[in-house]
Amino acid sequence: QLIRLCLTGDQTAMLALVDRYRGQVFGLCYRMLGQREDAEDIAQETFVRALKNLHRWDPERDFEPWLLAIAGNRCRSALAKRMRRPASRTLVEPLPDRHPDLQAAKQLAEEVELALRSLRAEYREAFELFHQQELSYAQISEALACPIGTVRTWIHRARKELIRFLQAREVVETRNAV
Repeated sequence: QLIRLCLTGDQTAMLALVDRYRGQVFGLCYRMLGQREDAEDIAQETFVRALKNLHRWDPERDFEPWLLAIAGNRCRSALAKRMRRPASRTLVEPLPDRHPDLQAAKQLAEEVELALRSLRAEYREAFELFHQQELSYAQISEALACPIGTVRTWIHRARKELIRFLQAREVVETRNAV
């Protein structure tokens, strides 16, 4: 019903739609891009594009995977654009954290983020849609416009590559059960 109201041009409904999905879209963008400002920009761009093309959405399908597919596509475009830019350098080093447990957790989070960035884009997106957005394989298949078997393969390969990356960096123990 909310989408029907949006299609009639109801501004209140459009704001409600954005509010409803803002967290999920921003979360996906942030995990894919790794930078808050870029994620905010792409999330906004996602909603503009989605509302502009809402008439193309198939009401027989779930709305959320369609919206997240737009976000994922926008993120991949932004990542491709970023690769063509020269890298920026940090001018100010952050102060060390005075809490050793928080520091270890922060380092682990950074290692995992680095590992995620090392994945192929489609592996990372499928992995994040499954583990972060908690979408089903069917929803991810729809969002990424690929077969469910491909989604399963991508998520499996993402997990294996993450483990290998973290083992190579000695973040996790090496085991034969990979």
